[in-house]
Amino acid sequence: MKRLFSGIQPSGDLHIGNYLGAIRNWVRMLDDYQCIFCVVDYHAITVDYQVEAMRQRIFNAAAECMACGLDPGRCVIFVQSHIPEHTELAWIFNTVTPMGDLGRMTQFKEKSEQHKHNVNVGLFDYPVLQAADILLHKAEAVPVGEDQIQHIEFSRRVAHAFNSRYGETFPEPYHITPKIGRIMGLDGKTKMSKSLNNYISLSDSAETIRSKLATAVTDVNRKRRSDPGNPEVCNIYTLHRLLSSDSEIEYVNTGCRTAGIGCLDCKAILAKNMIAELEPIQQKARELKEHPQRVWEVLEAGKQTCSLIAVETMREVRTKMGLR
Repeated sequence: MKRLFSGIQPSGDLHIGNYLGAIRNWVRMLDDYQCIFCVVDYHAITVDYQVEAMRQRIFNAAAECMACGLDPGRCVIFVQSHIPEHTELAWIFNTVTPMGDLGRMTQFKEKSEQHKHNVNVGLFDYPVLQAADILLHKAEAVPVGEDQIQHIEFSRRVAHAFNSRYGETFPEPYHITPKIGRIMGLDGKTKMSKSLNNYISLSDSAETIRSKLATAVTDVNRKRRSDPGNPEVCNIYTLHRLLSSDSEIEYVNTGCRTAGIGCLDCKAILAKNMIAELEPIQQKARELKEHPQRVWEVLEAGKQTCSLIAVETMREVRTKMGLR
């Protein structure tokens, strides 16, 4: 089977955007690829963070991914910083990466606006480390959201540049992007993010989910209950298409367009389905958090497995570069 690699930042509790946009899709691919998943803590330190909270954030990310269905018996899960070859390969890739390529990265421009007080080299160099994450394990398939496609195309260019200079070494990875559209935050303006406080956490209670959805932005042109709306421009409808049954989706679609139902009615249906989807995940997460050693053992096993791959890749890289 082809090798698949993807990563998730330990930004605290995972949110519904992480789950619907990435993790649920990963679970569906476990039997079709040799899957490696990484908690990318080095990427998380490119913005300000609380040092004392990082270890718990790493644990939570791993535990919640497992609770969502990433079965350690069918995939490998590890922590990025546990394998130093990631940053070693990133430095080597820096030497084959034109500055102009990094300057064109859309996400860097967005992050720079969000973190104007801390526009650091790591934030600029983020795509190079991401390329190293993928290529160190010689992954061919990379499942990502639409906002990350540019980075995977960049990884392809890095692989090609290295191969052209030093000889065939790395596959040129391709992205796998689910046809679900971009999941926006509750503000309807930007993608769901904990830093922007526009998210629903996977650990939120039923009451909290209902409360957050009640204030979520819908079709801004639907100002009154009697106004017909356009569900295609409404993030709540996007979530319905991922969580609701076909009959409920049709009911919401028709009801919105004809003003047959109000936005609160629409949100109540979504809340019911979201709570039902998250209930077994929350139960599994509680069990794992009550037995943390199980999670750390999975991460240690992942480290051992991926270290073998990383050491072999770097031996080949150093040989081809004349560094051994």
